[in-house]
Amino acid sequence: MSTTISIEEPPRLIGIVTKLYSGLLVIGFALLPAYLIAYLAFFQDPSLKFENHGFHEIAIAAATLEGLFVTYVTWRCYLSSGEPLLRWLTLGFLGFVLVYALHGAFTGMAHHNIWLFLLYGPASRLVMSVLLLVGLLSYHRAPDALKQRSNPRPWLRWIAVFVLIDLVVGIIANSPIAGNLAVRLSMEGGALVFSTLNVTVLMLRRIRSPLMVIYGISITFFALASLAFILGKPWNHMWWLAHAIFAAGFFLLSYGVVQAFRTTRSFSTIYSQEELMARLAEAMARTESALQELQRTNHKLEHLAATDPLTGAANRREFIQQVETEIARARRGGAPFSLLALDLDHFKLINDNYGHQVGDEVLQRFVQKCLDAIRPYDGVARVGGEEFMVLLPKAALDAARSIAERVRGAVATEEFYTGTGRAVAVTVSVGVSEFGRDGVTIDTLLRVADERLYRAKHDGRNRVVAG
Repeated sequence: MSTTISIEEPPRLIGIVTKLYSGLLVIGFALLPAYLIAYLAFFQDPSLKFENHGFHEIAIAAATLEGLFVTYVTWRCYLSSGEPLLRWLTLGFLGFVLVYALHGAFTGMAHHNIWLFLLYGPASRLVMSVLLLVGLLSYHRAPDALKQRSNPRPWLRWIAVFVLIDLVVGIIANSPIAGNLAVRLSMEGGALVFSTLNVTVLMLRRIRSPLMVIYGISITFFALASLAFILGKPWNHMWWLAHAIFAAGFFLLSYGVVQAFRTTRSFSTIYSQEELMARLAEAMARTESALQELQRTNHKLEHLAATDPLTGAANRREFIQQVETEIARARRGGAPFSLLALDLDHFKLINDNYGHQVGDEVLQRFVQKCLDAIRPYDGVARVGGEEFMVLLPKAALDAARSIAERVRGAVATEEFYTGTGRAVAVTVSVGVSEFGRDGVTIDTLLRVADERLYRAKHDGRNRVVAG
């Protein structure tokens, strides 16, 4: 018994209208702070003030702790995916925290040196907006090398830069030029300009993934917060509204970062339409499988016959059948697919130095890391002692290379432990082949993938060769 679910395409006009409607909703939400700014600007007395140093210090302390937390989460995502955007996001959050914290620390100086209190706020927003723009310009660039991600020196240099900015702002605040209102307005105006450029670049490049939509709305909030700070004066209602708008944008952007951390740890692949459709297909497959479960009395025996008993991955025979099925589908006019040939580097040394039990644990952990890194509908098979294959349906060579890099990076950054608690360094070399581009038979595809695997080994291991 099987269930077929068909999804009828809506009329083209309805599709256009709903797409336009959803776009207007996003724009309307992004501009929501503008309505509040206009309300205060036209219907509130700007001389009304609410001056509460204690509340301000608590709010800044909470924002600083939130910023540190988001900085750490973003950094962890960067270590995993290596995306340059996440590197610049981390630096933007870190720079904001290290400069903005002094805005709260000098709240008590508001009556003694108003500029020492005021200038750190716009300086922090300017630093963050500049770094976020640099990050957006690097969107979809190749991931940073693993060595670059884990090197602490660049991070320490940036921390030194942020501390230097703190010192420069302090010097300006204690100099005669601080009394010139243009100093504060130039900083806040700079933050407004760079935030606006962020949104402009996002629209010009037509980056519309759901996670980047959150990014765009957050940056729009930052721009409007800077506008409110320019229009407001210390302690009046517009000034407090500016704080609230900025906090809303920051919390919204942090939500996107946390969602990335909980899923793919990547801003470029999370919630893509392809993956959503893949998850839908997977859910439909699970439903159909559940309906057929009662009729498959020999399911367990079939599973054992197709599975490697140590790792739980598919065995060679099952993998060959899967590839042959995929070849038949591709020849009927389907999308191309790719294969990954993987081999653990220096695995014999692990067995020799730690014993075969540790080697078995490493193999089991390796398969789990592969399953975490690939898509839900991809397949992993153990075809030799430390040799594995991965089938990537509907993945051309570029997509397969990206997935292979994700697997390689996930394995290289994982800490494999022995029974004594000692860490074992594990890396993997990967060769990639694509149906059609590299051949149309299973023998040819396997041979090309193996040749590229051996080239990855020859070139130094812990790398992906895809062409």
